[in-house]
Amino acid sequence: MMDPSHNGAMLEGESQPHRDSEMNPTASRIAHGQVSGSPAPMRKLGTTRKPRDRKVFNLKDEDPEDTKRRVKELELKPLYKEMLYTILHRLGKPSPEHISDNRELFQYVQKAFSMSQAEHEELLLKVQGLEPPTSCLMVTVKEAKGILGKDVSGFSDPYCMLAIVHPSDSPFEKSSKGHGPLFRKPKKAVVKNTISEDFIQRSSVKKQTLNPIWDETFVLEFEDNVGAEFHMDMWDMDEIETLGQKLGEITDLHSLKRIFKDAKKGQGQDDFLGNVVIKLEDLHCTEDEWYILEPRTETYPDRGKCHLQFKFIHKERDISLGTGQPAYTTYCGLLKQFVQYDISQHQEGSSAWKGELCAPAQTLLHLHATLNNLQPFLQDLGKWLAFSKLYQSLELDSNILLHQVTSIEYQWAMEKLPYQQKHELADSLQAFLLYGLSLVRRFRDVFPPKSAQRLQSLLRVLVQMCKMKAFRELNPQTIDFQHKVTEALQEGTKEWFKMKKELHQPMVKSMEETVRALACLVREVKDDLNVNKEVWTKVFSSTVRVDVFTVNYLEFDALLAVEVQETLPSSTETQLSQEVADILYPLYLSLLDVHKAKSFIQNKDKVLALTVFHVRFRDALPCWLQKAYSTALVRIQRAVQVDQLKPLIENSPLIKHSSSAVDLATCFAQIRGTWNQLSWPDPEDAFMVMVKLTEDMCKITLIYCKMINQRAEELKSDNGDAANKLCVVVNNIEHLRSVLQKVPDQLDWAGLRQRTGHVIEEGQFRNTLYAQLQHAQGVLDRQICDAVLTLGHKLHADIENQILILADSHGPLPKPEDAVVSLMRFLEQELHYMNENLVQENFNSLLAPLWTHAIKILHRVSQQQVFSLEFYQRLQYALQVMSTRSQSQEPPQTYPGLHGFTHH
Repeated sequence: MMDPSHNGAMLEGESQPHRDSEMNPTASRIAHGQVSGSPAPMRKLGTTRKPRDRKVFNLKDEDPEDTKRRVKELELKPLYKEMLYTILHRLGKPSPEHISDNRELFQYVQKAFSMSQAEHEELLLKVQGLEPPTSCLMVTVKEAKGILGKDVSGFSDPYCMLAIVHPSDSPFEKSSKGHGPLFRKPKKAVVKNTISEDFIQRSSVKKQTLNPIWDETFVLEFEDNVGAEFHMDMWDMDEIETLGQKLGEITDLHSLKRIFKDAKKGQGQDDFLGNVVIKLEDLHCTEDEWYILEPRTETYPDRGKCHLQFKFIHKERDISLGTGQPAYTTYCGLLKQFVQYDISQHQEGSSAWKGELCAPAQTLLHLHATLNNLQPFLQDLGKWLAFSKLYQSLELDSNILLHQVTSIEYQWAMEKLPYQQKHELADSLQAFLLYGLSLVRRFRDVFPPKSAQRLQSLLRVLVQMCKMKAFRELNPQTIDFQHKVTEALQEGTKEWFKMKKELHQPMVKSMEETVRALACLVREVKDDLNVNKEVWTKVFSSTVRVDVFTVNYLEFDALLAVEVQETLPSSTETQLSQEVADILYPLYLSLLDVHKAKSFIQNKDKVLALTVFHVRFRDALPCWLQKAYSTALVRIQRAVQVDQLKPLIENSPLIKHSSSAVDLATCFAQIRGTWNQLSWPDPEDAFMVMVKLTEDMCKITLIYCKMINQRAEELKSDNGDAANKLCVVVNNIEHLRSVLQKVPDQLDWAGLRQRTGHVIEEGQFRNTLYAQLQHAQGVLDRQICDAVLTLGHKLHADIENQILILADSHGPLPKPEDAVVSLMRFLEQELHYMNENLVQENFNSLLAPLWTHAIKILHRVSQQQVFSLEFYQRLQYALQVMSTRSQSQEPPQTYPGLHGFTHH
């Protein structure tokens, strides 16, 4: 049996001395952290007897290999020996999630510490020669429910007796029903009077209850767990009372029977309430369970249950073992070593390490923390210190830190954390906050958009950390985290802008190169703002409630305004060259995009530095407009030169214009694009730009009409297909007229009128813009009319010839219906051709003058002096047919009477 001076004691719970003289007066008990009745102060659990001072070496000038060996000797080997000692002297049945094979644990720790086989065998031999630790079972009696009521009042005054009984200590009595070990039953007093009182721990007494709550902790030493059993007996303390006191407590027949039963037993004899017996070999390293209170007899089989917590610990360890540091510090060192090794084994290219240690590492850390009685709070603190430091050098998942922060906040209690750990936690929280803010400042470089989730997780950790009660109590200064994040974003934006500016700095300091460099810088800013809007706004708003887009935009606005002022003069006395103006145009467009992005900031009424940036580009505006005009004109000239004046789509009833008309419409679309791109902020200047663009489009329209007519003349001289080419010309001009009609809507003249209402009068607006457009449309109408008349004139001679044939009086005179066939067939062919090659509007314009001309010829022929009734009948019939067709205004192929007449 162990020396009683090494007995454990109650660690927590209320301390009440028992009146029984058999209570060991020297039994050590710790209640609420205080030791009473202990003959000597106890050593701290989980520490070596005598910490050793660590020497500090200057490694600055040392060879890297020597430094590595020295660090291994001073830091890693003590930790390695600690692990070997823990494995050799592990206690408790392994849990399913832990490794039970010690060989596997030895192999893992050897790899994690990068120890050679020779080093491993040498250190293992040293550890095996060390004195084994004092093994203890720490038991916490939490509470009990539904116990028996042994007093007259129907309640009990329960207390517990705890001990570890070895096989040689267990008394048994033979049963009358059989022989042998299986027929032995324990004696009535399982613990009491079985082993020495020096090795029995007692709880306090809870008065008059059937559901007692103790929450008291005891440490029971043992030498060997083989065959040993944990015993806990629960008793009802019987106080000496007078008969009158007992009679006053009678409430029912059961109470009266209890008085008679107490009379039979001796005064002050306690009643057995039940017990719990567990083999140490069946206990895991830690246990937390409800156990049934077993009866002594079958009289009252249901005796309630008791909540117990178990933990195997080492009370004392060999003096030559360890790092000379508390178990908490050792735990941090082991955790850091295991995490680094597991991360090194993590598959490259995969996601960040999620914080899940492998089974051997979890087993070793659990054993070390449990055997050294390291509290969960200190374990979580150690994990936070290790993970928060490793996060600054390795790629870890931020959710690991969030879990540790949450655990620390849940368990935080200032009085339970040692002074040194308070300062470690305070320094760690402050250091991680500064590091986290540095990452926020450099978030563009550290977190690409596809890794937005990583930044979001980090921000959640920082937010939760700043909300912690521990953080507020350990950092007296009040920290406005939102303000800190805003400052970090502002500083980071300035640093990023400066870096990009230096990156695009031109080698030659000319005006052109400086403008190009600034244009590249503005594009970088524009792209960054787009990413801020699409990705980072959601991340920062959902976690920190900071509008990252507004913060960064205001910084960029001020920085770009300075760059524009330094690069571009406000005005120049000499006219800008087209080359410089061309370089300025992309810069203007990029600055305009940045300026337009102000619609996404929170304070839309704020006056921004870039508000009047366009003033710097006013001298370049005429050059840009002239280039748009010149580019369109050159394209039109080339288009007309290659145009063969054939319909774009043969035999299409809708598309009858040629390729040059399409090119012209495209040029107008490009001019509209120039207007939309410019979006000139100043209303009065914008009106003048619109006047210039409208003038240019009208000018291009007139030039096109002239060139397309000339092209028709050129092609006519080649093959003589004049009518066909002229039809295409008419169709092209008609298409151009329809394009011009859409200009006011496509250029949003109504919107421009609203913008310029305070500077441009209505009359001036209409007389300037609409007058130009109407003039161009009038020219197009005349061009179409002239072309249609030209087509009509080409048919006049043929129509007159056909009518003269009809009126010929020589030879036999046919019937009127037969005589008109030739005329109508000619008209059908020619008009069908015109209808195929002209758009409907122009074809309708051609019909009226043709019918008029034909009727005039009929009238002139009828004035001849011919004495024949059939002659006048033929003329009359022809007049009736043409009169009917002219009134219908339909194309020839739709005349059913015409085909019937010609085949009559």
